[in-house]
Amino acid sequence: MSSAKTLWRDVDGILLLDKPQGLSSNQALQKVRRLFRAAKGGHTGSLDPLATGLLPLCFGEATKIAGLLLGSRKAYQTECRLGVTTTTDDAEGEMVEQRAIPELDDTRIHEALAALTGRIAQIPPVYSALKQGGEPLYRRARRGEVVEAPMREVEVHRFELTGRGPDCLRLRVECGSGTYVRSLVRDLGERLGCGAHVTVLRRLWVEPFSAPRMHGLDELAALAETAPAALDALLLPLEQGLAGYPQVRLDATTAARLRQGQVVEVAGMAGAGRCVALDGAGRAVALAEADAAGRLRPLRGFR
Repeated sequence: MSSAKTLWRDVDGILLLDKPQGLSSNQALQKVRRLFRAAKGGHTGSLDPLATGLLPLCFGEATKIAGLLLGSRKAYQTECRLGVTTTTDDAEGEMVEQRAIPELDDTRIHEALAALTGRIAQIPPVYSALKQGGEPLYRRARRGEVVEAPMREVEVHRFELTGRGPDCLRLRVECGSGTYVRSLVRDLGERLGCGAHVTVLRRLWVEPFSAPRMHGLDELAALAETAPAALDALLLPLEQGLAGYPQVRLDATTAARLRQGQVVEVAGMAGAGRCVALDGAGRAVALAEADAAGRLRPLRGFR
């Protein structure tokens, strides 16, 4: 379907895509957007082309909360090959060095994993979408420039061994925003004295979608061909993307004022902080902030 012939329409909601291997997050978004004929869409943080799994896609009004989902806690399954490092820290890069794998017992592996758990300093891969001077690092790296990614603090909640082979480890990672699993595996390989790179990476969940029902591109394409109306039934309301915030119900008058950007007073909300204001029908009015006096200030309004 060419973009010139596409009749774009207003579509609102969140699709939990099972991203296939080989596509960038933006490529996957654009394929799904065309299937839905959605006028406006965005994704919630890049998955590497090598990676598969959960990529929440936001359409219409839901694009307003894409940045909130980007900063959410996430979980991954990954496999790494020991003894080989690559330019990209995964199997898509060129080999940099090959080293012998030392005798590794579970105790040594668990100690290395523990050292990379918690609040840690991490250097992202130079082949990443991080920007310096407005340009992604990977573009500079591909031009052959010497690139130094800045070190930053990230939160690793869990980093666990789930299986192993002679030259590979199977791992589970739960982490906060900005954490690169490729960097974790690279640093794990260095702590084990042999280097390592990611060979398989799958994202399992992103808060608040902790047990997601994901939809693949083939499923979506088949529905678009045979039952296009059924596509919309797969969309989750944006309210589900805000499920982690406290909620406050507003009467019709107060909801209308908040939608217009006015500050409103709500009983019992003193000091509640960030919350989701809902109307009588349970639809999101705004993401708001409640101050110490119970005044509710809209941060982001929804139609």
